[in-house]
Amino acid sequence: MPVTDLLQSVALFSGLTAEELEAVAGICVERHYPAGSTIIQQGDMGDEMYVIQSGQVDILLVGYRSERPVVVLGKGQILGEMSLVDHGYRSATARATEPTAVQVLRRDDFTSLCERDTHIGYVVMRNLAADISFKLRHQHLATM
Repeated sequence: MPVTDLLQSVALFSGLTAEELEAVAGICVERHYPAGSTIIQQGDMGDEMYVIQSGQVDILLVGYRSERPVVVLGKGQILGEMSLVDHGYRSATARATEPTAVQVLRRDDFTSLCERDTHIGYVVMRNLAADISFKLRHQHLATM
């Protein structure tokens, strides 16, 4: 599957033109993880976002003596997206549960692209803000 087709299916990139998707695809790097390997480690600094191309990833919250599964992600879903916004710590661990291929988007490469084409940055950040807003709103509702 071409990278642009994968990106087109991702809500974060909704609203980008074919040419803009091609530009984003141009800075993506494919990476493979065997089953059981850690893609993101909770507490590490993050500078990459991942789009799952194939496979499956468990998102886990790691505590003092245990880890708790939060969600299972598959093809077309993203992880590590907050690294496009800040230089913060990873909030969860992501582990491949089967052989998994991802497209990696590095923050510095994405920032450079957005400086050249501000519309890409605007659309992606608007979509990211909407996603975060949705998650926060529903997290709040779940605690009522």
